[in-house]
Amino acid sequence: MTIKELEPKAIWNYFYDITQIPRPSKKEEAILRYLLDFGKKHNLDTKQDRAGNVLITKPATPGKENLPTVILQSHVDMVCEKNSDITHDFENDPIETIIDGDWVKANGTTLGADDGIGVAAQLALLA
Repeated sequence: MTIKELEPKAIWNYFYDITQIPRPSKKEEAILRYLLDFGKKHNLDTKQDRAGNVLITKPATPGKENLPTVILQSHVDMVCEKNSDITHDFENDPIETIIDGDWVKANGTTLGADDGIGVAAQLALLA
């Protein structure tokens, strides 16, 4: 089994995509480009400020326009650590995910679920 087969599929498919994009701190250009492309693909108002922050806005559901606005926020970089016996270039290599019983893990590296899974859940809600 792979993470792309887990439920809810939308979240896990977005998380898989995110694990394939190297995103160490201070080198988030590729993941930010992914988010900008996502917003455009889904016809959502998408902006990036000078600091690199990406804002994707989705209109309210018809009839719900007067309810309070909901804001979802996550960071996109990841902690880059690996076991001493693993060769991994966090600036170029994707994360190899594995299913270990009920756990989603990475093969000898950090998984990047903080906060990649938060970003994936937000993308699933916006799609």
